[in-house]
Amino acid sequence: MPKLYEYFGLIILFYSSEHDPIHVHCKYQEKESKAEIIYENGKFLEVVIKDVAGKEPLDTQNLKKFKRLVEYYRDDIIRKWVDFFVFNKEIVSERITKKI
Repeated sequence: MPKLYEYFGLIILFYSSEHDPIHVHCKYQEKESKAEIIYENGKFLEVVIKDVAGKEPLDTQNLKKFKRLVEYYRDDIIRKWVDFFVFNKEIVSERITKKI
């Protein structure tokens, strides 16, 4: 379960047994949501936030922070997805201290 980022209490991560489409999970305390990064014909379309089965979703304020982070770091997230799931490379977690 590689952790990608820490952002003002939010933990952004992949689960090691993930599947397409490319997405990340966000945990805050006992709550969790996920964000899918949607591309069509090589062009970025949107970030879609979804609930995680069996988990209480993030509150509205943290969902906004999460979506902003994924939109801002989407290219880096995709690179890390490929590195981890295709090339089996270790992911180094980053602590983000500047507001996005």
